[in-house]
Amino acid sequence: MIVRIMGEGQTEIDPGDLGVLNALDGELEAAIEAGDEEAFRARLHDLLDKVRHVGKALPDDSLESSELILPPADASMEEVREMLGDEGLIPG
Repeated sequence: MIVRIMGEGQTEIDPGDLGVLNALDGELEAAIEAGDEEAFRARLHDLLDKVRHVGKALPDDSLESSELILPPADASMEEVREMLGDEGLIPG
């Protein structure tokens, strides 16, 4: 699965890692629903750090289609709220 972190590029994620990413996504959603800015910021960074850690960065000139698009680390809570789908940022 190809994931794009806005402003950073693309990363290839093994489907086996989606469970842990989905759990972090759920925590991020909970922080947004609670309006907890501090928890939101921490959970967003946790999610992006995990994607970077488990994923394999694709070359900048790669033309792969992104299956998921994640917000940048400096995104506001409102910006991320607008990106959330019915299943959060990470479906599943």
